[in-house]
Amino acid sequence: MSPGVADDTRSARAHWLRRDLLALPATALPRGVAVSDLSWWLEEVPDPAGATAGPTAHPLTVDVAGLPMDVRAEVPHLAGCLALRLGPEAAGSAEKILLGGMRLVALDTSADPESVVLTTGVQIPHVLDDLYAGAPDRDYGVTWAGDEPGGRVPRVTVWAPTALEVELLLWEGIPPEDQQRSWAPAGDPVRHRMTRDADGVWSVTGQPGWRDRCYQFELTLHHPAAGKVVQVRSTDPWSVGLAIDSTHSVLVDLEDPRWAPEEWLATPAPALSHPVDQAIYELHVRDFSRDDPLVPEELRGSYRAFAVEGHGRSHLRRLAEAGLTTVHLLPLFDLTSVEEDPELQESPDPAELHTLSAEDPAGTEQQRLVRAAALRDAFNWGYDPWHFMAPEGSYAAPAGAAHGGRRVAQVREMVGALHGTGLRVVLDQVYNHTTDSGLGRASVLDRVVPGYYHRLGPEGRVETSTCCQNLATEHRMGHKLMVDACVLWVRHYRVDGFRFDLMGHHSRANLEAVRAALDELTLEEHGVDGAGVTLYGEGWNFGEVADDARFHQAVQGQLAGTGIGTFNDRIRDAVRGGSVHDDDPRTGLGFATGAVEPLQTDLLQVGLGGGLAELRLVSQETGRVVSGRTVRYGDAPGGYASEPVEVVNYVDAHDNETLWDTLLLKLPLHTPMSERIRRNTLALATVTLSQGISFWHAGAEILRSKSLDRNSYASGDWFNLLDLTLQHNGFGRGLPPRPDNGRRWPVLAEVLSAPGLAPAPEDISTAFGQALDLLRLRRDLPLLRLGSADRILDQLSFPVSGTVHGRPETVVMLVEDLAAPFVDGDHSGLLLVLNAGAAAVDQVVPPLRDQHWELSAVQREGADPVVRETQWDRERGTVHVPALTAAVLVRPR
Repeated sequence: MSPGVADDTRSARAHWLRRDLLALPATALPRGVAVSDLSWWLEEVPDPAGATAGPTAHPLTVDVAGLPMDVRAEVPHLAGCLALRLGPEAAGSAEKILLGGMRLVALDTSADPESVVLTTGVQIPHVLDDLYAGAPDRDYGVTWAGDEPGGRVPRVTVWAPTALEVELLLWEGIPPEDQQRSWAPAGDPVRHRMTRDADGVWSVTGQPGWRDRCYQFELTLHHPAAGKVVQVRSTDPWSVGLAIDSTHSVLVDLEDPRWAPEEWLATPAPALSHPVDQAIYELHVRDFSRDDPLVPEELRGSYRAFAVEGHGRSHLRRLAEAGLTTVHLLPLFDLTSVEEDPELQESPDPAELHTLSAEDPAGTEQQRLVRAAALRDAFNWGYDPWHFMAPEGSYAAPAGAAHGGRRVAQVREMVGALHGTGLRVVLDQVYNHTTDSGLGRASVLDRVVPGYYHRLGPEGRVETSTCCQNLATEHRMGHKLMVDACVLWVRHYRVDGFRFDLMGHHSRANLEAVRAALDELTLEEHGVDGAGVTLYGEGWNFGEVADDARFHQAVQGQLAGTGIGTFNDRIRDAVRGGSVHDDDPRTGLGFATGAVEPLQTDLLQVGLGGGLAELRLVSQETGRVVSGRTVRYGDAPGGYASEPVEVVNYVDAHDNETLWDTLLLKLPLHTPMSERIRRNTLALATVTLSQGISFWHAGAEILRSKSLDRNSYASGDWFNLLDLTLQHNGFGRGLPPRPDNGRRWPVLAEVLSAPGLAPAPEDISTAFGQALDLLRLRRDLPLLRLGSADRILDQLSFPVSGTVHGRPETVVMLVEDLAAPFVDGDHSGLLLVLNAGAAAVDQVVPPLRDQHWELSAVQREGADPVVRETQWDRERGTVHVPALTAAVLVRPR
């Protein structure tokens, strides 16, 4: 190698795109090197432990026309690359070349002597997609067929196109019901050679006796992480059953009646007329019952607790009766961050933590103890996928009952119990990243097809903009994995929707394919109505895919016509104030936190109107007529949706501080408890009484605190308390863990040490009663759920915004219902007034003078005596609304 030339063999800057086409960024070449002076080669690198012969070199020629237009459209981030063509003989051997290591070499033939100016590895995902385009049409994992006397026959299938050999390793034995915790497959497995077909697919057909047994794959392949041919053992990427702690895949037949609980079979999902009818409640499986004294101890924190008549199920029933429609469960697919064997788990002593917090609610010892056990305790949010199609075992009960179909049955039992409570079930899905890649412990995909499933950066290293190993669902089999998993959870668990984590790291095409596949599921053929499944997610735009760099993203404003929703951060920030990313949590006040700017009022009004880009209103900020898309949210439009179903309105979620903690941090310490509660209800009202989909974080209705923790994913049971006995809200349990909160500890310590900020049980009950009334309003008044952009644009307005009668702290939303077919047969109009002011307001609404309006029946008979002071003056067209109140008036027909 010539002096000054970087040895790039440890990276992969070249891209093999088609059988005969490679690409190289011009920036990979040293400065001053002319492309016309170079000769190019694709070299097959011999395995260090194999033959001693030198590399086999295949010449490449520069295609002066560059990459073809169709290729540029598929890989826009490579559009400016040099195009290098393989000759016909080498292109015809592409499948064979891909079985080993390879590198691209550039030789300067103008130099004397000739010198190598570049050598670099090669990224292969796109050529694998080109060569094996038929692979996504196949079924993977374990499929079952026939009706033999001994049972159905399994067929095990895996896509491993770069493997030299694949064997199925099958273990004898099945754990007895009472020995699952300590049981593990023992002895040497029986080896079954798998056969390969032209699609790079390996398969083997088994016997009925294989049912419930453990298996792995052993693959012989060249792995870049090892730099040579190695034998790699792996679980099945398409696993639907697992042994405890995910050490082995298990041959589970999802049609086996043993895993079909009666309530799950017999209880249909609650009906949903339209997606915008949804009021969603985001809940963690362990949080739900971990501290419930009415749930048997061995079932606390488990799937099975949802079927127990404890405080949790009673709480959900009250919410459902009031109008909650849906429970959104944080990840319950198999995850890496929690040890499934309870004997190996560790956690701090709760009694010691209680003593410490009683002595010093702002102490640091609590977080130290929690952090010391964080890697071995039973808690994590779960955004760290291992196997996408199998349930997590740490939620199985009794402890350790996690083998194979047993955890499948328990998830189904939970879904049946929630359906029986009147609630639909949404699952949080994480297809944007995995915990591991390469040969790491939890690496499954990259063990089976090295270098394919993850999104690689310019140097060939896995991108980590999601904070983990980014998956590339733009690759055909990554796309298939996502679609197959969604179909499986709906068809075989009967869930009713999905929330997609960091959905902007997927393409719109990914989400449209999920939607299309679900739409094909019918009650008659599959037992589920796939068309009724709800889809929404985080439409954030960042990372290596930002601004459609690699594909047309599934982000806010780019899902028109899909019926897929995105979280609306505009209304969140307008209500809370500032940004959830502010280092100083006291920065910026909003509609519910004590100081309202006119722009925040505009953003709130757009959110109330379903976040529509075409919504028209007079700006409170400028007094001019604006559209949703022209209201500013930083550099982005305030309104971005084409239909209200594309917006999920929320003010808090598992991420960032809870709503109550935000109020604690932003309001003066001397703020009375009664005022804090009213502001909490007012904030919830902005999303519950809005067009679009309404979303609450579990506990927002009962003043839930995480002791000011802004990122509690690994903060243990202690900081993630959800007390559904309504006795304690979780405040004052010590300074939250240092990693995401340490720089803010001085501010947090001041708040945690202040007296009078912990609500009493009666305060929590007061807040809960007011929150239930908000759900009843949404349930009983269909004018809050118009359901279409046409209706909203025609029937909804903000009559005082931007006029002499308007003021930033008072929002008035009018919904008229005067033309048949009517949305509401009982009321011809609805008037929502949100008064965020510290004093009562007499708000003039000139268009409504001489009309009859009255406070809604829900609020006349509801839990809040203050809102009953709302009065309508017909002659003046004026509504009197108490301070910090959301009032809904109706006009009877």
